[in-house]
Amino acid sequence: MTGWLRPRLAVTTLAVLVAACGSPGGADSGDAAGEVSGELLVFATASLTDVIEDLSRAFIAQHPDVEVVRNVAGSQTLARQLNEGAPADVFASANTTQMAAVADAGNLASDPEVFTSNRLEIAVEPGNPLGIGGLEDLADPDLVLVLPAEEVPAGQYARDALGAAGIEVAPASLEQDVRAALSKVALGEADASIIYASDIVASDGRVSGVAIPAEQNVLASYPVAVLADAPNPAAATAFVAFLLSAEAQDILADAGFAVP
Repeated sequence: MTGWLRPRLAVTTLAVLVAACGSPGGADSGDAAGEVSGELLVFATASLTDVIEDLSRAFIAQHPDVEVVRNVAGSQTLARQLNEGAPADVFASANTTQMAAVADAGNLASDPEVFTSNRLEIAVEPGNPLGIGGLEDLADPDLVLVLPAEEVPAGQYARDALGAAGIEVAPASLEQDVRAALSKVALGEADASIIYASDIVASDGRVSGVAIPAEQNVLASYPVAVLADAPNPAAATAFVAFLLSAEAQDILADAGFAVP
């Protein structure tokens, strides 16, 4: 299993910073799994980059003997790593396609459960100086458009939306994940991209969002599951239950995600 973790991937550890914050709360978020401890390795899709830290902190507040380690990358990259034998406890994907790839390889211990959803928005420079009003404006040949690559969930959702609207575009580049597409617009290297509504929130003003009407939009479903060879299945089961809890749903809503 050596070599599965490429240096560019964000692998971070959330230290147990809240052990002294009092007794665990939230009885609806995994207490049925009993006391859990040890390292919990969560593979989370790139669009969860920021909120997965908040979710991990809230989970640790209830289970202070757990250390959450996060591997964040595009869903397709994570699925490939898992199917190549990378150790992990939990996989949270931005679409059912990549989750199915892991399931079909026999690498899931439980049926996936959709724990949140997302909508697409057009990311533009702060203040929208070019006056981009909708998907049809992205066909302008003078506009520098970047999109997540087609194998990336956000890239496939974007193509579904454009195809349904009958709009053809010529992206200047295809990015390895949704956060890379966001960064191109935030850095002024592109005029626009199609990303998730939650990424607009996470950008903290570095980009502005242009809403896509419901009839042109695509709902992105996020499934989560415990891995078949999870090193810490008890903590994994508790974490999945937590993601479905009211507390976790509030955290996700604040980050721009929607109900499952």
